[in-house]
Amino acid sequence: MNDNVSNRARLRAIAVTVMRARGLDPAMPADVLAQTAALQGPAQTTEEPVRDLRALLWCSIDNDDSRDLDQLSVAEPLGGGATRTLVAIADVDASVAKESPIDRHAAVNTTSVYTPAVIFPMLPEKLSTDLTSLADQQDRLAVVIEFTVASDGSLTGSDVYGAKVRNRAKLAYNAVGAWLAGTGPLPPAVAAVAGMDAQLRVQDGVAQALGGVLHEHGALDFETVEVRPLFDGDTLSDLRPETPNRAKALIEYLMIAANGVTARFLAAHGSPSIRRVVKTPERWDRIVALAAQTGDSLPAAADSRALAAFLAKRKAADPARFSDLSHAVIRLLGRGEYVVELPGGTAPGHFGLAVKDYAHSTAPNRRYPDLLTQRLVKAALAGHAAPYANDDLERLAAHCTQQEDAANKVERQVQKSAAAMLMMSRIGARFDALVTGAQPKGTFVRIAAPPVEGMLVSGQQGLDVGDHVAVQLSRVDVDRGFIDFVRVGKA
Repeated sequence: MNDNVSNRARLRAIAVTVMRARGLDPAMPADVLAQTAALQGPAQTTEEPVRDLRALLWCSIDNDDSRDLDQLSVAEPLGGGATRTLVAIADVDASVAKESPIDRHAAVNTTSVYTPAVIFPMLPEKLSTDLTSLADQQDRLAVVIEFTVASDGSLTGSDVYGAKVRNRAKLAYNAVGAWLAGTGPLPPAVAAVAGMDAQLRVQDGVAQALGGVLHEHGALDFETVEVRPLFDGDTLSDLRPETPNRAKALIEYLMIAANGVTARFLAAHGSPSIRRVVKTPERWDRIVALAAQTGDSLPAAADSRALAAFLAKRKAADPARFSDLSHAVIRLLGRGEYVVELPGGTAPGHFGLAVKDYAHSTAPNRRYPDLLTQRLVKAALAGHAAPYANDDLERLAAHCTQQEDAANKVERQVQKSAAAMLMMSRIGARFDALVTGAQPKGTFVRIAAPPVEGMLVSGQQGLDVGDHVAVQLSRVDVDRGFIDFVRVGKA
């Protein structure tokens, strides 16, 4: 490739090629652009009844640069330790009609694709970052998921309804997380809204209570490192690891609760639903072997509570290596998938979250299953039959699983291309590495600094997920996203 092409342009070109190879469409078709151009503003009306909740202290918490805001939250103490919590989800369906050009295109990719150089949004940006985004200081239609949380973290009541809401504060994970943890100042965006600091404390308390119950039931607590690219203009300068923080946990626990309420709401109304499931791990035996390496034991049959207890023990005993263990166990758990639960059915639950009822519903700007779920919810609220036949839902669920898997592979491959760019000058350098994959197609390892993954092309015999080895960088291929290591000893 031309050396004068910028890092950003090269990575974008790689992403486009890989998306097409994986059956994803990187471009908005002409009919989508035409429909989008005709939109004059955010939706003002919807068929189901709508409450006016604009006066509440709603806030969004997301990445610093996020503009496709799917959810807002607010909480109100009720006395006796109970709290009423509301999660507002952007009403995308009010602007994107079923089987319209925008909807048909969204059903192709089924998800936004986030690559280092560029985001390929599921919906046109005029929608996802503006008209259907719960944008700062803007009135928007939403589907509100309400639940009451007792002092012990149990849910004692719930409701779902349409509403009009207004985002009072656009907040960011890192700043809010540091403040909640006592390691950073009150964010200016919080200080600018009277009462928002107390509001966040209430939400944080609810989230911690919900998280406590999840972990008691066997939800798995991982510490994974997300990698965000840093650009100096159009030149890739670094890959920065981002670790979990308290604000991310706040949103995570509220969304898990909201997704559970949505699934049960649809079941109570006799509606089919698309559930997000993670089945019992097929490689449980290897997870048992990893535990044995640290002198711990797990039962022969998969048990989420036992695994949760093991992870908590290892996090306390060896926090420096807990991220490595987390990555290894996540790989061994296997991927999630979408399945249809018909009225009265018994779809599998989510092993990692230790919950039975779980329907992705909180990100309709970014994920098509959430938009499908929103349409099912809104039909129930309006007193209509489900807008999809059962066979259509089965087909869509399988397609969403396939396309999400493809999108994940695209994101990983382009991330590897970005990593290869940074590693080109380090051929011959040695690193400590963790084995993250051991399959017939190859053995893969991850190094910590910079946080990149590559294939072990020599010395992989006898290794399995979770093993630690010393490796040397032998070759990179930016266009193909290849980073090759050879084994040079024990870590």
